Amino acid sequence: MIPFHELKIGDYVKCTYNGKQWDGEVTNLNNDEKQVCVATEVQEFWYTPDALDPLPLNDEQLQHLKFKKEQMPDGSVKYSKGAFRMLIPGDGDFSAIDLWYREDRRYHPNVHYIHQLQNHYSDMTKIHLTTEPM
Repeated sequence: MIPFHELKIGDYVKCTYNGKQWDGEVTNLNNDEKQVCVATEVQEFWYTPDALDPLPLNDEQLQHLKFKKEQMPDGSVKYSKGAFRMLIPGDGDFSAIDLWYREDRRYHPNVHYIHQLQNHYSDMTKIHLTTEPM
């Protein structure tokens, strides 16, 4: 479950309906009813936050968002998109993340999911962390 207050239009999430799951993009929010409209490959549909799960911050998701991956000589891994950079200690180890965009640097931020990366760092980077339609 993702708390309603963490969700913003454009966030990527996993939604569950009748036991089936799809990845989708938040397209609208109903603050009064605390409902979230998500567009998936099937259709656009309204969900409650308990039917939504976060997408993990991992290599697969970052590749889907068109980040470039570079193995560093010390074993760390750098992901880049435009002037935005993310450095992790080792391949698949997202336990400690360093993020920077030009002179704005953040060390070990509390980011574990794609929607958190989108919400906290798309303003920092001034780029939209988008990919082709899901």
